[in-house]
Amino acid sequence: MSALVNVIVMLGMLFVVPAGLCLMDPVRLAPVRRTWPLFAVAGSVALWLPRGTAAVALAAVYALGTLVLAVQAPRRLLRTRSLAPAECAVLTALVTPSVAGVALVAERAGHELFGFSLPILALTVPHFHFAGFAAALVAGLVCGAADGTGLARFAALSVPAGTLLVLGGYFTGDRAELAGALVLTAGMWAVALLTWRDVRAGVRDRVTRALLGISAAVLVATMLLALSWAVGEAADLPHPNLTWMAATHGLGNALGFALCSVLAWRRLKETPA
Repeated sequence: MSALVNVIVMLGMLFVVPAGLCLMDPVRLAPVRRTWPLFAVAGSVALWLPRGTAAVALAAVYALGTLVLAVQAPRRLLRTRSLAPAECAVLTALVTPSVAGVALVAERAGHELFGFSLPILALTVPHFHFAGFAAALVAGLVCGAADGTGLARFAALSVPAGTLLVLGGYFTGDRAELAGALVLTAGMWAVALLTWRDVRAGVRDRVTRALLGISAAVLVATMLLALSWAVGEAADLPHPNLTWMAATHGLGNALGFALCSVLAWRRLKETPA
């Protein structure tokens, strides 16, 4: 499982985050985007090294990069003075990689931070790159493209809220984590519906349409898996194990949702409809 998770995390570090920054604000975030590869390469190398001083040092470099990114959230808020749903989603996307950065440092140090096991910390890293950064970003983009309809506002608010509730559930118990999974799943399914019905329908380019269609379809399946896992944990029912979840839910969200979504939105920004 560790090798697969490492590959997924590298995709988030090296491509999804910097590509997402271009979609947020290519001008104001340009300095962060230019320096990001230095942080991302350090984090990527840290994933493959044995736990120890070198791995921790490189992970700390990556964590520093995520903190630089997180600082952009209050700066953006001071500039826009807006907590509109789409803005809330973008602010969440800027902050959530820092959770992954802290988890990576702890995991590479072999330290069970806040009592969480090392496997859980390892899975926290991809979760807050994809359910945190990518999902919140796409929810915000979809909300803007759908002209802020009721469903679009719900998606833009529930994806960040669900992600934060899942994080809170780590500390308070399986039932709270289940509540977060329910909110996050509802928001992600709303993103999938809006992507398919509103965004994709107005696009003529076949490649972009295909990428949007794949991202929407994959979300339906991967979030159903996430929900089944959360229900199983909370109710002590049979459910997929973490290895299976990484190979299905994790890989599907990374490749089918995040990668396809970012590629599609980049094409939309370059050549609208």
